[in-house]
Amino acid sequence: MLDENAKKTALRMIPYGMFVLTTRSKDDRDVGAATVNWITQTSFKPPLVAIGVKVDSGVHRHIKDTGVFAMNVIGREQRDMAFNFFKSHQRQGDSIGGEHFEPGPATGCPLLLNAPAWWECKIVGEVAKGDHTLFVGEVLGAGMRRQDETILMREHNLNYGG
Repeated sequence: MLDENAKKTALRMIPYGMFVLTTRSKDDRDVGAATVNWITQTSFKPPLVAIGVKVDSGVHRHIKDTGVFAMNVIGREQRDMAFNFFKSHQRQGDSIGGEHFEPGPATGCPLLLNAPAWWECKIVGEVAKGDHTLFVGEVLGAGMRRQDETILMREHNLNYGG
C-alpha cells in the first residue's frame, strides 16, 4: 500500500526551477503565459526538453493547436514574475500580465523582455497521461538577455506535485 505522506514528501524533494511557458494561438491574436516547473533537458543532439503542462490550461490548448512554445527563465530575484503567472492573464498589445514581450523569431511565441534567457521549441513528441501532458520540444532558438540564476521553488517554500 502506498504511503501518501511518504510519497508526497519524497517527490517534493525533487528540486524545481520556475519558468514562464509562453504560447500563441494559431491566428496570433491570443497569447498564453503560465509559470511551470516540471521541465528537464532530455537530449543534446538534437537539443530536446520535456515539459509537463496541465491538460485543462490555455497554454496546453495553444501548444496542441500550434505545435510550438517558448520557455522564459525566471531570474533568482524575480519572485513577483513567478507569482504573477500562477494566474491567467489576457494579452494587452505587446504585454501579458504587465510583462512586455516580443514575438520569437522561430515560433512567434512571446519572449518576455524581463527574462534573463529564453528558448523556443517545436513539439516532436508527447505523452498524454494523468492530468498533465508531457511535451517533448526540440529547441529551435535560444537567447540571453543577461546572466542570472534560475529561481527555485524551495527558496520560496513552494511545492507543486507530490
